[in-house]
Amino acid sequence: MGSVVLPHLKTGWHVDQAIMSEDDRLVVIRFGRDWDPDCMRQDEILYRIADKVKNFAVIYLCDIDEVPDFNKMYELYDPLTIMFFFRNKHMMCDFGTGNNNKMNWVLEDKQELIDIIETIYKGARKGRGLVVSPKDYSTRYRY
Repeated sequence: MGSVVLPHLKTGWHVDQAIMSEDDRLVVIRFGRDWDPDCMRQDEILYRIADKVKNFAVIYLCDIDEVPDFNKMYELYDPLTIMFFFRNKHMMCDFGTGNNNKMNWVLEDKQELIDIIETIYKGARKGRGLVVSPKDYSTRYRY
């Protein structure tokens, strides 16, 4: 249901406008394929937290097949990628994974996702381009 309710960015122009036009809130964009099971799971979580973060973040979805404009620029090769922007600037977050540019896994814990968004927002308001995630996800890849 989340992918039906959350606003979709249908063209590259819409993505640019979403990133450039928001002055006070963090812009969260889930890049991926709407039909992908991981995207559907993450979209549901994003939908459930959207109202809780609406004062400091706005959430959008962008299908990378419909809008391939950013696939190379943002290296959107994963089934799911969440990126953060503030005042037309890409915000980076150190998750402990070695990739500070984006989140590329399903995070099903609503409070953890809210905490990440809030941490990035607070860092962005202080002028930081890179913030440290409230939780270290480096062990997420270990078996």
